[in-house]
Amino acid sequence: MTHIADNGVGAESNGQRLARLRARHRWTQQRLATEAGYSLAAVKAFEQGRRSLDRPAVILRFAQALDCHPTEITGAPYVPPHADRDGQAAVASVAAVRRALLRHGRPARPTDQEAAAVNVPELRTRVDEANQHRQAAALTKSGAVLPPLVRDLQVAAEVTHGDQRRQVFALLASAYECAMQYLYKLGHTSDATLATERVVWASHETGDPLRILAARWYDAGEFLSIGEHDEAGAIIDDALTELGTIRSPGPEAVSLRGAFHLKASLNLARATDTKAAVRHLKQAEQAAEELGEDRNDWQMQFGPTNTALWAVSLPVEMGRGRDAVARAEKVRLPRDYSRERHSHFHIDRGRAYFYNGQRDLALRAFLDAERLAPQATRAHAAVRETVGTMIRTRKRGELVELGIRLGVV
Repeated sequence: MTHIADNGVGAESNGQRLARLRARHRWTQQRLATEAGYSLAAVKAFEQGRRSLDRPAVILRFAQALDCHPTEITGAPYVPPHADRDGQAAVASVAAVRRALLRHGRPARPTDQEAAAVNVPELRTRVDEANQHRQAAALTKSGAVLPPLVRDLQVAAEVTHGDQRRQVFALLASAYECAMQYLYKLGHTSDATLATERVVWASHETGDPLRILAARWYDAGEFLSIGEHDEAGAIIDDALTELGTIRSPGPEAVSLRGAFHLKASLNLARATDTKAAVRHLKQAEQAAEELGEDRNDWQMQFGPTNTALWAVSLPVEMGRGRDAVARAEKVRLPRDYSRERHSHFHIDRGRAYFYNGQRDLALRAFLDAERLAPQATRAHAAVRETVGTMIRTRKRGELVELGIRLGVV
């Protein structure tokens, strides 16, 4: 039988971790409130678990005040419950993926058999398969295919030449992106950062200007995630400037421009510059309208649909539940849209409903997300924190069952 602690949740909440970090600094709650720019009542509510500490912008302000990494508050990396066999299987390959990433730039020292077996079309098929797992948020499958795939691509990069070598590096950059997403979703942020660096390096070896710019999109995300908004903004602005110099841009360049405007809007939303965030969202919408279709260049899935999803994510980032709910209810996703993005939309819906006080609808949305992408949903830090808060304030059947699967009960 699962034991539910007296406070309603067996696992440690973000607020409890915040209190522990505050105590490590020997700060009072008032000192933390002053340093982070929140009221004493808000700090007490966060620490006692009566208020969900799930918004990245809020977490970043506390992390900066306490001089810690945001994951020290969110509790990453994700540790699945023992009963969650799928979750245990998903994290089983983290060490192997990490080892494969560390080998980048080192001599591959292939055997004669490995060198003779290099087949670029076959490698392309395997990279496509890895990206299918990525888009489906199938973390166990991603973890299984990535270590040998990365190894074989590193061998191929060493034994090929000319245009074929550039093709291999494009495939290697894509495989590193898959590794980055796999690690990021499981909360292994340092390893995900390592993967991002590999994406940037491999992209430079392709000699493709747009591929190199696409890698910067992920690089900007690294700075955004730790609250370095100026640095993230500088990367984004430089990329948009370069894209603006392209005469008669094709659909790939338009798609990339729109994706950078979306990244800019997220960065500014977390920096609490609402007007600038909205301005960049409108520019992304203009790019999507110019494009006229959903594209998946470099697995970025930019187009009218993704822009509509980001229009829901932004008010969620800003804690504006009513606006997010209103926008979410207008979204109609294509049936063939990726399960990963589809499930993330439901997560945003759930958080929006929660902020709006519609907790039953929030639960339904989280269950929809879990049905589409169970592993990614259970590992999602904001879902875990929000559901934990809901349980602490109101224990009910399906809600507690979801909490058990998330490992917060």
